[in-house]
Amino acid sequence: MNAGELIEVVLPGKVEPEGLEVRHGSVPAAGPGRVVVRMEATGVSFAEQQMRRGRYYDQPPFPFVPGYDLVGTVAAVGDGVDPDLAGTRVAALLKVGGWASHVVVDAADLVPVPEGIDAAQAETVVVNGITAWQMLHRKARVRAGQTVLVHGANGGVGSVLVQLAQAAGAKVIGTASARHHAALRERDVIPIDYRTEDIPARVRELAPHGVDAVFDHVGGRGLVDSWRLLAPSGTLVSYGSASTRDDDGSKQWPVLKLLGRVWLWNALPNGRHAYFYNVWAGRALNRRRFRARLRTDLTSVFQALHNGKITAQIAAELPLARASEAMRLAESGTVAGKVVLRA
Repeated sequence: MNAGELIEVVLPGKVEPEGLEVRHGSVPAAGPGRVVVRMEATGVSFAEQQMRRGRYYDQPPFPFVPGYDLVGTVAAVGDGVDPDLAGTRVAALLKVGGWASHVVVDAADLVPVPEGIDAAQAETVVVNGITAWQMLHRKARVRAGQTVLVHGANGGVGSVLVQLAQAAGAKVIGTASARHHAALRERDVIPIDYRTEDIPARVRELAPHGVDAVFDHVGGRGLVDSWRLLAPSGTLVSYGSASTRDDDGSKQWPVLKLLGRVWLWNALPNGRHAYFYNVWAGRALNRRRFRARLRTDLTSVFQALHNGKITAQIAAELPLARASEAMRLAESGTVAGKVVLRA
């Protein structure tokens, strides 16, 4: 790749994956307080899948460059930035903009990546890892000896959640399609086929008194079942509405409906708790606190990866120019883990 050339993938509108456009230009400059990161790995998450349908809650207007996070090397620093940052490997949570060879990022938003971790491995646990860590430890506060239910246990967030929960000493029940069950059993997860089994009945067999936490990215009608499966002091963490992925109509309504249910459930005097998790919560109110918490938590995730407490679940690695193929693969439901784009 030409060091002086910018390559980026643009989402021009509501298109099929093949409608993504690859554009070329000049590498941007780093302004004051900012750096240019030469991307080494970025990924395809559920957010990009929703964005191409125009259904992500607060996506920018088309056209734009998607890419929720990235891992790369600092190529240039702007005024007011420590020059020693140049040449270091870092990670950043962006929401958009990561599907590019070079990305301008606020220096304060960078999190160092420890030596010994490959860029693609680190990429699998940026947005997925921070989401899993904060839901597990800051929301549900899962402890040793507890039992948790993870929906989509083979997915990007789910696979990290499973490992972090087990590292905390919890027993894990996970929903997934049958083709992923053998791999889940190898990880000591009790699998449930969400397509053919009665999930509530099966969970009650395995945990007669209820589970201590449920992590639900599906939403929809199944969210009520997730709430009902909780133990008396259990916690439900909802973090998406995958069941409405292909729906028409308002993109805000599924989220607002989730928030309404969470508010109602928390008002009930039964000792249970419900949360709708948003990785960006608190950023607008106190950016410094948000950045400090993200850096602390993502550093903990990287340390768990470095120590072998969790492993990178890479479904596939493709070059940035094949983003359309990567998107199609990620949406196929046939892979486990994260689809990674490399520079």
